[in-house]
Amino acid sequence: MGGVRGLAAPFVAPGPSGVAVRDRLKHLTAEDERVLRAVGEHQGTLASRDLKVRCAQGLQHSADTWAARKRELTNVSSSRIAGTITKASHDQWALARRCQAAHIRSLETGIRTLKHRLSLPIGAKGTKRAAGGYRSKGEWFRKSRRLKDLEARHTAAVADWRTGRVRVVRGGKRLLNTRHHLAAAGLTEEEWRERWEAERWFLAADGESGKRFGNETIRVTPDGRVSIKLPAPLGHLANTKHGRYTLASPVGLAHRGTERADRIQANRAVAYRIHLDTTRGRWYLTASWQRPLVQTVPWESARAGGVIGVDTNADHFAAYRLDQHGNPVGEPRRFAYDLSGTTHGRDAQIRHALTRLLHWARQTGATGIAIEDLDFSTEKTREKHGRRKKFRHDAAGIAIGRRALGHPIRRRTAPPPHDRRDRARHRTAQAAPGAREREGTRPPATDHAPRDVPPSGTRKRQPSAPRTVRDAPRSHLRVQHPLMDTGQERSPQET
Repeated sequence: MGGVRGLAAPFVAPGPSGVAVRDRLKHLTAEDERVLRAVGEHQGTLASRDLKVRCAQGLQHSADTWAARKRELTNVSSSRIAGTITKASHDQWALARRCQAAHIRSLETGIRTLKHRLSLPIGAKGTKRAAGGYRSKGEWFRKSRRLKDLEARHTAAVADWRTGRVRVVRGGKRLLNTRHHLAAAGLTEEEWRERWEAERWFLAADGESGKRFGNETIRVTPDGRVSIKLPAPLGHLANTKHGRYTLASPVGLAHRGTERADRIQANRAVAYRIHLDTTRGRWYLTASWQRPLVQTVPWESARAGGVIGVDTNADHFAAYRLDQHGNPVGEPRRFAYDLSGTTHGRDAQIRHALTRLLHWARQTGATGIAIEDLDFSTEKTREKHGRRKKFRHDAAGIAIGRRALGHPIRRRTAPPPHDRRDRARHRTAQAAPGAREREGTRPPATDHAPRDVPPSGTRKRQPSAPRTVRDAPRSHLRVQHPLMDTGQERSPQET
């Protein structure tokens, strides 16, 4: 049950394949907001309708059905908007399909673990490789009921998988369930309705290389002017020629501005998305584009200046710097993050923690960052770990860094035999002779208390005088000459 995973050889992860930057659309007029809401609502309705058709097709999807959906949407929008909507629907169905497969694997792991633990005697101890039996008859009974529930859910999930049926909620399942708990969420029905409608809007356009400024539907000029190609039914709202609407105020997009400017000047593809944050009442524009693949450096070169081992925990990154010999350098660092709240908030927390980690790595001079490439598909089920939800310590960063450098976890291994220490020599794995760092030569201890002083601080009394000659110290031994009775004592050397 759940054997220990084998360790794969370290590899260099490729760089990011895409970039996304976001900025706020400031100083929008009332007309601007009215047009954005109208376009988002119209295209959101089309996206919901197309997603319903795509989910109904299931495994019967083909290039012909995709083309038929696109032709139907083109009549009420445009060919470019129709292409963007159909592609988004297909990607959303594919994502739901992958999540469904992961859910089935999780159910299978839970069922397998429950069957194993239920087969053991009550109170049987577990091992590092497998969990033990349950602690009481009551817990055994509850887990047996849970096994039946997981088996029923697994049967239903497998049936959906075979027929290609997925469950997708445009706007998010969490927000949908919030409708039934408005008081707990602190929302009124009107506030929830506004947030729900905003999440279901569709204001996005894929980039097109060769078109002006890299996008024909949502266009952003080098000076930040934003214009939108309106759908055919909303063409009467255009304020410029060719059925376009230009917003009154420009957008900054200062982050990676030079890189974005180079792309749009060369008419290379840039995708845009406009959305409304109903909590803050702010409109945002997100620009994204793909980056060319960059050849990675060899790992031997990347670890020349040492690495930083990073262990991922529930609420922080635990990082430790190691030199090229695997010795810890300096003190450990922790970069905290909060994964509660919305998806966007969690992503922002992770990005902020990673940014601080990268800045610290640059300051230390390390040339590589080592992090585990874990697959929790068979280890994250609660049926195995039970109440043990947190596995965190700073030493994990050292272990990860040493594995990446090609060293064993233990800094010194295979100690010599105690009876042949001169022949066994040094241990087989230890730091280089000149590397002191944190585990250098132990300095002389000059401030230790005398051995005869107990921890309480009071000195023990001197031992009593021995009662026999054999037990007396030689420096204090005095003997009487058997033939002389002069009242003088002589030492043993004088006798």
